[in-house]
Amino acid sequence: MNQAKTLFLVLIATVTVLTVLIVVPFFEYVLMAVLLAYVLRPLQTRLGPRVGSTIAAALLVVFAIFSLILPIVVMVVLIADDAMAVADGLDEFPVLADVEAEIANLTGIEMDLAEQLSGSIESIIENMLGTAVGVFGAVVHALIGLGLAVFLLFFLLRDREKLMEWIRDISPFPDEMQTELYDRLDTLVWAVLVGHVAVAIVQGVLAGAGLWVTGVPNAAFWTMVMVFLSLIPILGSFLVWAPAAAWLFFTGSTVAAGFLFVYGAIVVGLSDEFLRPLIVGRVDISPSLIIVGVIGGLYLLGFVGLFFGPIIVGGFKIVLEIYDEWYHQLDEQAH
Repeated sequence: MNQAKTLFLVLIATVTVLTVLIVVPFFEYVLMAVLLAYVLRPLQTRLGPRVGSTIAAALLVVFAIFSLILPIVVMVVLIADDAMAVADGLDEFPVLADVEAEIANLTGIEMDLAEQLSGSIESIIENMLGTAVGVFGAVVHALIGLGLAVFLLFFLLRDREKLMEWIRDISPFPDEMQTELYDRLDTLVWAVLVGHVAVAIVQGVLAGAGLWVTGVPNAAFWTMVMVFLSLIPILGSFLVWAPAAAWLFFTGSTVAAGFLFVYGAIVVGLSDEFLRPLIVGRVDISPSLIIVGVIGGLYLLGFVGLFFGPIIVGGFKIVLEIYDEWYHQLDEQAH
């Protein structure tokens, strides 16, 4: 390798590191823009030829702000408020007192489960939203990040074709290999977003509506919990609405308890079998991949990790499979 190539590689490495350092503080918002651009891509494809790509992208950005971004922000605020209410009200939850008494009888150890659970919930909320001291900085950071996401979304929608052409041109891989890779990744993303995450959101919202109608307190918080649990096969949101029905029964609301149990078993329970084949068709993805991706993605990337976690884990599997299929062709191409 001559000196010019070495220096140029050093330059590429330096610029790459600096670019990563610039993007990292707002990485989750960049991923949010990529996600929204993918979801809105079919609409851009249809509107673009009619009104022009620039106007179509601008209209879809406005649509995304009022139909997706703002509702998410409002939901986060409601969930945080409900979560704090849950934490503050644990002392009055009778089941915990019974559990504490049983533990004391069996082990002789006095425990304050309400205080421990309350502290855990409040700690999680503070880690997610920041402490009171840093709340202003967190709000400013979120506003800048959302503005960046909106700005980036516009250009991803408008210039997607140019971006894909640039990626294909700069990539050293054969066109056939790139086509196979992008097609399989597209199928994976569709299966994750629509076949699992979207269905889980619908299930969680349906179950949350049942909690709200029957008067279960802090319904917004438990709805978000059920959205996450709905990604888990077999049990899912049952882990919330079934105990809620039992709580209603033991507190004297027998009619509401019966309604919630029947509603959960029929409407919520059958929604998965009805919605998944209807929306996804034959596309399927391993539940274990979804679970690992969702949990790890949330831990690593925050809210957007709910979507990107399974995509990253599934993408790793696809890349390995394609590399195995094209290994000998790539070796021949190098020679």
